[in-house]
Amino acid sequence: MELSDANLQTLTEYLKKTLDPDPAIRRPAEKFLESVEGSQNYPLLLLTLLEKSQENVIKVCASVTFKNYIKRNWRIVEDEPNKICESDRIAIKANIVPLMLSSPEQIQKQLSDAISIIGREDFPHKWPELLREMVTRFQGGDFHVINGVLRTAHSLFKRYRHEFKSNELWTEIKLVLDAFALPLTNLFKATIELCSTHANDASALKVLFSSLILIAKLFYSLNFQDLPEFFEDNMETWMTNFHSLLTLDNKLLQTDDEEEAGLLELLKSQICDNAALYAQKYDEEFQPYLPRFVTAIWNLLVTTGQEVKYDLLVSNAIQFLASVCERPHYKHLFEDQNTLTSICEKVIVPNMEFRAADEEAFEDNSEEYIRRDLEGSDIDTRRRAACDLVRGLCKFFEGPVTGIFSGYVNSMLQEYAKNPSVNWKHKDAAIYLVTSLASKAQTQKHGITQANELVNLTEFFVNHIQPDLKSATVNEFPVLKADGIKYIMIFRNQVPKEQLLVSIPLLINHLQAESIVVHTYAAHALERLFTMRGTNNSTLITAAEMAPFVEVLLTNLFKALTLPGSSENEYIMKAIMRSFSLLQESIIPYIPSVITQLTQKLLAVSKNPSKPHFNHYMFESICLSIRITCKANPEAVGSFEEALFLVFTEILQNDVQEFIPYVFQVMSLLLEMHKNEIPSSYMALFPHLLQPVLWERTGNIPPLVRLLQAFLERGANTIARSAADKIPGLLGVFQKLIASKANDHQGFYLLNSIIEHMPPESVDQYRKQIFILLFQRLQNSKTTKFIKSFLVFINLYCIRYGALALQEIFDSIQPKMFGMVLEKIIIPEIQKVSGQVEKKICAVGITKILTECPPMMDTEYTKLWIPLLQALIGLFELPEDDTIPDEEHFIDIEDTPGYQTAFSQLAFAGKKEHDPVGQMVNNPRIHLAQSLHKLSTACPGRVLSMLSTSLNAEALQYLQGYLQAASVSLL
Repeated sequence: MELSDANLQTLTEYLKKTLDPDPAIRRPAEKFLESVEGSQNYPLLLLTLLEKSQENVIKVCASVTFKNYIKRNWRIVEDEPNKICESDRIAIKANIVPLMLSSPEQIQKQLSDAISIIGREDFPHKWPELLREMVTRFQGGDFHVINGVLRTAHSLFKRYRHEFKSNELWTEIKLVLDAFALPLTNLFKATIELCSTHANDASALKVLFSSLILIAKLFYSLNFQDLPEFFEDNMETWMTNFHSLLTLDNKLLQTDDEEEAGLLELLKSQICDNAALYAQKYDEEFQPYLPRFVTAIWNLLVTTGQEVKYDLLVSNAIQFLASVCERPHYKHLFEDQNTLTSICEKVIVPNMEFRAADEEAFEDNSEEYIRRDLEGSDIDTRRRAACDLVRGLCKFFEGPVTGIFSGYVNSMLQEYAKNPSVNWKHKDAAIYLVTSLASKAQTQKHGITQANELVNLTEFFVNHIQPDLKSATVNEFPVLKADGIKYIMIFRNQVPKEQLLVSIPLLINHLQAESIVVHTYAAHALERLFTMRGTNNSTLITAAEMAPFVEVLLTNLFKALTLPGSSENEYIMKAIMRSFSLLQESIIPYIPSVITQLTQKLLAVSKNPSKPHFNHYMFESICLSIRITCKANPEAVGSFEEALFLVFTEILQNDVQEFIPYVFQVMSLLLEMHKNEIPSSYMALFPHLLQPVLWERTGNIPPLVRLLQAFLERGANTIARSAADKIPGLLGVFQKLIASKANDHQGFYLLNSIIEHMPPESVDQYRKQIFILLFQRLQNSKTTKFIKSFLVFINLYCIRYGALALQEIFDSIQPKMFGMVLEKIIIPEIQKVSGQVEKKICAVGITKILTECPPMMDTEYTKLWIPLLQALIGLFELPEDDTIPDEEHFIDIEDTPGYQTAFSQLAFAGKKEHDPVGQMVNNPRIHLAQSLHKLSTACPGRVLSMLSTSLNAEALQYLQGYLQAASVSLL
């Protein structure tokens, strides 16, 4: 694409269309942009538009499109084409920083993100001038520019907070500190001075405080990995100023908005974070400053109101106290009973109250409420922070703290009992207090794993939780119902099983509650209970114990999906999946109605898939329905195909990218259920599966390979008979996969199925070419993974076509090639093969080479006979060689670039492990002994003399053990 006015005009029109709410206009425009994004100059056209367009909406749209384009395409993935040409890369890096700095804030943010994505890949080595360019801009004094630089630096450096330690990371941070730490400190001091100069200028203060927030965030990122020498030397400057900012109050910076945090709150929150980081990690160096920070933050907590805008500040301030109180150094600050009482009374209890804002979220923004409350993304809520503070205090003062709180809990419950409809919030706070007191250690998977011995959880459950859940109306006091259900969920390991069994019908009943939070919690609690382990690894709650509730459980779960706000509720769908998995054949009578509801749901969501977890569990539930039913009645597979194929066809025709990998997995599962020939409905699909466009998407590769394997296992003869012209296409897929380090193993899966199942004559003409391709790849890039797969393949080939055929095909490519493969690959590398079936295939294949290949006994290959036998005994007896060269360590871990749906494996569509030599050989060691016996009968004396002169003593001893076990001897 040229940088022309015509192309700018075209691009403008298509960008406009992508904003259209009508999918008929929007989708084609998105497809067009997708089709041209590989063209040279495309990104430069976008940058030109966002710089020169007269329409603000186009500028913003171009900046978002550009950022997403960079996100998808900037990373260069090994074995895949470079998606952005080098000249475009150079031009982008040369222009993006000045363009970002001269853009309005809305666009600045998008470009800043794009810079950080490029920086993640190219900085510092391929973009050394970036840091210089940013630091020079500090000197200009224009705070619009300075904030742009700070924002970019923040998005670039914030990854230091969660990267693993490595020399490469240390080197990069050192480079950044050398260039950035001093200018940042000078900017910090200068900005503080400007704040006092402009103390009465509201608009100037807003800009300056925005800078201070970003500076404080950068301080956190640069200090996170370790305490840099520079910051240690300048701690006085930073900490004194941080402390004075914490205590600052300027009327001009206060906001009227009760919801949105103002600049002052955001800055103080970040400073609390910075102080907590130092208190936790660098307590020795920070000790002189700690008392004044504790005082300042305590005062902040006691004087800050309950409005939502202070939530982040209060929670960070409480988190600071929590991190201080659990360090042995600072224990003395909290020992006094009055201090503890004061903390409990003034900080913890007030911040555990259920406020109007929480009630509003519970009713009107339930998804966000659930995310915060259930999934632990409530890091910045007051309640979570107060809960962490309780845990921190309990580390050293469990007795006194439990004592103080027990009093509060009892008085709150008494208040509730006086007038439940008015005082229900008291009970809510009491339940929350008990939960935070009792839970010492918690995991998502197991709930509470350590509990406070001083709290009687079962008694509290029976007296205060169960009565709420047993009440006749499921819609009364929804918050307390949600609390009660959450209590069961959290303490499921502490509450005795009989109480859990009493709770199950109550939870099933609450699936009908109108409140989204209540029915979601009920579904989630059931799902968690169904995954609990009992004795000998079975589930704690058995299918037999669930028998009386099967019908009502399934009815209520599917009904819950029709409640307003829950049509794509992932917790309900996960509970459906888990119920199927637990109940197994008990669900068969309900399958006709269940599968109808699931296919209707599938059809509805395929129009616009937006909830990945929901979709995943839905496909898992479909797989479970198929498995459970067809296990009892294999003939039922036809009725599933009837129900599903119409929807599947629509998904494939509309190219619903998110669902295609799932559809292929379900189709594989169905096809593998067929015992005889492949039905014609599948054969009609076969040619379409070989289309190159399907193989371009990384997420399609594993399920497509599996589906083709299912075609080969069930219908190799049909393919050879009626689709022989498609065999080159099949091998073309193998050739594409084998060329990629990330997908070569998938290529071998396919090749192994072709060799194992296709009639020999149908692939005869291609065999030599297959080996040549494999040797070319071996020469160009030999990786451990490739070698392992290659070894399994040649041994499978040997089993299928005979050892002599293997020797002949190698030697037909190049004389003496067979000997080279034995000497350079099989003998030295066989120890690397892993997996029971893979090892067995290799053992049987090598046994054939040793005992059924005449050239091994009477040509120059004979010298390799003993080393090969020794390598085979090593494969049986030595530990697996799992060393991998360093540079190969990350090959398989590939970040799927772009909006290609990464492959999501369906657990319940799992493929049974297939053993191609299962019928033929049971025990490979005994098979070796029997084969050697047969060989020694054919040429008496030869085998024994070779063994006695050359095989090492330990291997010989193992071999005698095999011969004994097989009750044979060598002649």
